[in-house]
Amino acid sequence: MMKTLDLEAAAQFLHLSKEELRRRAKAGQVPAAKPGKRWVFLEDALADYLRKHYPESWQVAPSLSSLNVEVPQCFTNVAKPIGSTLRRRTASGLDARLEQRKKAKPRSCTTGSRARPGGKLN
Repeated sequence: MMKTLDLEAAAQFLHLSKEELRRRAKAGQVPAAKPGKRWVFLEDALADYLRKHYPESWQVAPSLSSLNVEVPQCFTNVAKPIGSTLRRRTASGLDARLEQRKKAKPRSCTTGSRARPGGKLN
């Protein structure tokens, strides 16, 4: 049988003040019902609410065996070379781009931009 708690008992259970619990219940943050003039809380629902606020590292993750998931197994003894040709192509492409940049003529950034007497530019 589910145990119901009033505001004071639920506040003690959650280690909150009565006013803070009332605010959270009114905002819908804590599972509660107000069938009349008073708030009513289910102990099981409050325990679930607390569990949701545990850090993820403390929560128990379901194991694959409990989820009935088949874990694929890989049986291979073939070794494949990784990235050796890609590295050479990338390096030569970068070299070509850098070479193009070196060949560009340097431009003067000051030509035609000096201020002339009287405050006029070119």
